[in-house]
Amino acid sequence: MLITGLFLLTSLNAQDGHPGGPPASKVDPAKLTSADWQADLRFLQHKVHQEYAFLFKKVTAADFDLAVEELYKAIPAMQNHERMAGFGRIVAMFKYGHTSLGWQLSPVTYHVAPINFYWFSDGFFAEGADQKYAAIVGAKLIKVEGMKLEEALEKIKPLVPVENDQYFKAYGLDMLVIPEALHAQGITKTLKKSIHYSFEKNGKVIELDIEAKERFHLPRNYGFAKQEGDWISARNQEHTAFYLKNIDQNYYYEYLPANKTVYVRQSQVLDDKTETIAAFYKKVFEFIDNNEVDKLVIDVRLNGGGNNYKNKPVVTGIIECKKINKPGKLFVITGRRTFSACQNLVNELSNYTNAIFVGEPTAENINFWGDNRRIDLPKTGLPVFLSFAWWQDKPQWENADWLAPRLAVDMSFEEYKTNKDPVLDACLSFNDNNAIVDPISHLRDLYLARKMSALESEALKMVADPRYRYINFESNFNEAGYKLLNDHQMEGALYVFGLNTRLFPKSANAWDSYAEAHWKSGKLDQAIEYYKKAIELDPHGETGRNAKETLKRVMAEKGKPE
Repeated sequence: MLITGLFLLTSLNAQDGHPGGPPASKVDPAKLTSADWQADLRFLQHKVHQEYAFLFKKVTAADFDLAVEELYKAIPAMQNHERMAGFGRIVAMFKYGHTSLGWQLSPVTYHVAPINFYWFSDGFFAEGADQKYAAIVGAKLIKVEGMKLEEALEKIKPLVPVENDQYFKAYGLDMLVIPEALHAQGITKTLKKSIHYSFEKNGKVIELDIEAKERFHLPRNYGFAKQEGDWISARNQEHTAFYLKNIDQNYYYEYLPANKTVYVRQSQVLDDKTETIAAFYKKVFEFIDNNEVDKLVIDVRLNGGGNNYKNKPVVTGIIECKKINKPGKLFVITGRRTFSACQNLVNELSNYTNAIFVGEPTAENINFWGDNRRIDLPKTGLPVFLSFAWWQDKPQWENADWLAPRLAVDMSFEEYKTNKDPVLDACLSFNDNNAIVDPISHLRDLYLARKMSALESEALKMVADPRYRYINFESNFNEAGYKLLNDHQMEGALYVFGLNTRLFPKSANAWDSYAEAHWKSGKLDQAIEYYKKAIELDPHGETGRNAKETLKRVMAEKGKPE
């Protein structure tokens, strides 16, 4: 079954990552009435409840219906682009990337400013633009229509069916170049044909109005500008990093003799026009078998999906390649565009191989609703795509917002501009002395060996190490503490919960768990003290409320007045 990035056709992003394209319907938006839009909203509401109620996972049916009612009442006072955005917000509430509103296929016209933004590790930059605006290429964006960038991003986020923050980084930023979206979300007070941006470059602030073009295609490959015609890129074109080489091919490989490494870049889970995936990987593994190869790096940071039935030769090929399927030999680079069928691929590599994941988290939940059906709303012709297939590669208790890298590495603007690749460099330089593949297992081994001093020292270093920033140490320690507590290993539970408070002193949940361990150990005075600490850190949140209720029980047990 094809679970491609069909979302790429339903959001603003086509395969090369740009908004645009002809409307899907011959409906004349100027002739649509408020009643037409309201009727379609009811149609969508009923369709979801009757045929897609399984999508109510991240949003409740009650909250969905409340949002529908609010939009229904507001429609008469709205312009068509605001109504379209309203439908977009409704559909985005499900927070599945395959479930989205087809802006680019809508009969309602929108405009696009000819500028491409990219979110690097050190900020939000104009990565490419029309030659007319060459002065701001390579400049850092700081404001949109006078609004601070952080606030503008929060305002446009409800329009995007974000599975996680990575999905938003990859596909949500285009809303900042669409005047209709900015107006609908209250960033501009009136609808304009241009957008005012504030940039910072070489220590100077640049204020610039950029005129938007109707249904303009941003010339891009996988989110990065293609330097051609009047379109320019901030990247030095004299050299190309491996992840952008041969970008017109779905995959290619290269041998790096200095590192005895085979590098593979696969940007789609679809057969290339010249060679199938199975034939390509057969060739790769034959090369590995017949040459001096120490490492294999498979780069899927740009891979937005395809046909997940084509993942088999990749996974089985690695399993059969005993030369490579060993700790420290196989690396998989993931990123903000790793999505859909490629999420299935990395899940399977995680399950069945010794892959070390490097880079950024993926754009998809580990288990997710994929495959969508297109529904053209009967009055407006507005295309809505609703997911219908549940994909679960891992047990439900291993589900997460994303598959996180073991080694977190991202790219600065300067590194991109000068064609450096810190992610690939991390794979090539990896050895057991400069990084730990599985930090949680390493810390667990120290605990079992009763090396408490080393455990605490190593834990403090790892929590502060940016390479491990996507590993949820706090949650792992909390889970380990409760396992010990439930096994009545009170001394061990107290130690682990206590260590968690030292690692995360501002976490109300860590203090709440530490308090519970003391309570169940009969140490009521300490339990009272730590419950109060949890309440102090989270006076109005769920953890704080739970701590207040439990504190009453502990106080009563101790025989003191509340």
